[in-house]
Amino acid sequence: MTGQNLNTSQFMAEPITDMETLASNSSDMKVQMELFILRTQNDFCKALEAEEEPGLKFTVDRWTRKEGGGGITCVIQEGRVFEKAGVNISVVSGELPAGAVAQMKARGKEFSGTEKLPFFAAGISSVIHPRNPMVPTIHFNYRYFEVTDSTGKTHWWFGGGTDLTPYYLNENDCKHFHGVLKKACDKHDSSYYAKFKAWCDDYFTIQHRGERRGVGGIFFDDLDVPSQEKAFQFVKSCAEAVVPSYVPLVNKHKNDAYGESERQWQLLRRGRYVEFNLIYDRGTKFGLYTPGARYESILMSLPLSANWKYMHAPEENSKEAQLIDVLKNPRDWLGTGQRASRQG
Repeated sequence: MTGQNLNTSQFMAEPITDMETLASNSSDMKVQMELFILRTQNDFCKALEAEEEPGLKFTVDRWTRKEGGGGITCVIQEGRVFEKAGVNISVVSGELPAGAVAQMKARGKEFSGTEKLPFFAAGISSVIHPRNPMVPTIHFNYRYFEVTDSTGKTHWWFGGGTDLTPYYLNENDCKHFHGVLKKACDKHDSSYYAKFKAWCDDYFTIQHRGERRGVGGIFFDDLDVPSQEKAFQFVKSCAEAVVPSYVPLVNKHKNDAYGESERQWQLLRRGRYVEFNLIYDRGTKFGLYTPGARYESILMSLPLSANWKYMHAPEENSKEAQLIDVLKNPRDWLGTGQRASRQG
């Protein structure tokens, strides 16, 4: 998309970067990523609104950050279909504190300098908490990062993923979800799905409970191969797979019958979701410790309601126990017959 055909009506709000800069730097990856996440946010929000009651729309909150950049947070709360749905984009820049620089070096990033370094980050993040326990929760996040080291060299990489967290196991739903993601991966590299599916299973683990947060999907970080443009095209394919992977499941189950016991189980599983996000999730931690952090948007991922019961365990052979078994023992949903190492 060039400056000549930039149509802001396709976005939920005005871009964070000024229009003149966007129009005059259309080949810059920072610009390309911002425009892409703006469109992705709009497309997902409109698809979710179509599943809600007529007239219920996302609340749009465009915010700025004095250190540089800002974001657009879109939220539905207390809808009939979505108890809470959040779709957030951020486009921020400034200086990474020394602690963040050290953390990145610990992850294998090799750049000169240990003090504050200039950075740019653009990403989209979404978590959907449906009202009906038969509708799964989805999380996705896709991001682009640049750091300029003390020699003036710019280092870049992409990260992200999409994963599904059901409250009740529906194998056909899982196969559909994973199938759409695999198709998106296969457009770029036939090894990506197995590798990033394994990485997702490993990453979204609630370690103190010995269970995964959900039934997985794909996850990757620090992606800087085979080239910037090809990595970007892969990220675009993954993000564009979100609507077809998830919205059909919402439409399929949003009117399913359920009772109080299913609701209480949903609230307990949401508690596990909160535990992972606040204890283990790297993105949440990075956001909370970034100078000028906007906590309201970072904590958007948390549900309106969640429960914790001491030493709770589902009844043996119940539907709830069936879900726990899958969370403790991730499945090969598509019958690929392999569990690739994430480094493979």
